[in-house]
Amino acid sequence: MSVGTGIKRKAKILPDAGAQDGSGLKKDGGGEKKQPLVPMLFAYAKIRRKHLFTEIKKNKSAYFMIMPYCVLFLLFYLIPVCISVGLSFTNFNVLEPPKFVGLRNYIDLFFADNIFLTAVKNTFVFAIITGPLGYFMALFIAWMINDIKNKKLRAFMTLLFYAPTISGQAYIIWKFIFSSDLYGIANGWLMRLGMISEPILWFEDASYCMKISIVVILWMSMGTGFLSFIAGLQNVDRSLYEAGYMDGVKNRFQELWYITLPSMKEQLLFGAVMTVTSSFAIHDQLAALAGFPSVKYCVHTVVSHLVDYGSVRLEMGYASAIATLLFVVMIACNKLIQKLLGKVGK
Repeated sequence: MSVGTGIKRKAKILPDAGAQDGSGLKKDGGGEKKQPLVPMLFAYAKIRRKHLFTEIKKNKSAYFMIMPYCVLFLLFYLIPVCISVGLSFTNFNVLEPPKFVGLRNYIDLFFADNIFLTAVKNTFVFAIITGPLGYFMALFIAWMINDIKNKKLRAFMTLLFYAPTISGQAYIIWKFIFSSDLYGIANGWLMRLGMISEPILWFEDASYCMKISIVVILWMSMGTGFLSFIAGLQNVDRSLYEAGYMDGVKNRFQELWYITLPSMKEQLLFGAVMTVTSSFAIHDQLAALAGFPSVKYCVHTVVSHLVDYGSVRLEMGYASAIATLLFVVMIACNKLIQKLLGKVGK
């Protein structure tokens, strides 16, 4: 047998690229088998589960310490969210068993519920105005307070701006300021200055109600995110500023953009998540100031609509659909914010 003949016969035995072997698995051009997707996923999950159990055994003390929080998170957050998503596809009035209705609740929300569309518009107005404006205002004020050298004065200024958030229903004072009678502070001063001849019905007029509500929400926007900004600014390594000025940083705003903000990305992300969550969940302040429902639904938000159907009308299936949509929108906004904050300092 010649060498050439042996090579030819061996070439006949080799399968073509992409041909199948006896097990039905395809091979690529290099002769390696392509694994099916589903078995690969199961194998990966098995490896990850084994690795997780190994990590738990290795760090059992740490996992034991966080177990109470995990149990509470599972019972009061994760499981209720999953139940709410399931109820959104049913007709459930609390008194009778849930009846599966498919996507009818979602279809009714967008095509048969005009008040919901008004609530969506109002919610996005509040979120777009009070969210970014309150976020940057909190960051700017925290930056200014951080430059105060006197520790006692710095602590006092921090408390001064944070006080409205921790004062419970402090927003009720705005109800007294913009009272619709002669005894309201705003009406009293405007009439004393001769600017008006009769009291203005502030919260009974849709043209004023939204503007005043935005001012109140901004006044109360110095929440937990504001404190996280203060903490992040105080923990920035001071040697970075010296190195920055040696590398060409020329003013305070370049210092803020290239040094300060990249050094506190965790605090920025936390503040952004808290701001987005609070801006989409506005209801209590508006209900106390403008009533529930407000005149012409001028400050009626998605959460107000959710409370209406969930707590007043007890249509829990419909309310769960509203909550599910709000949850999805908030998750999408948080993902967008994470992507935007990733560009800080670049």
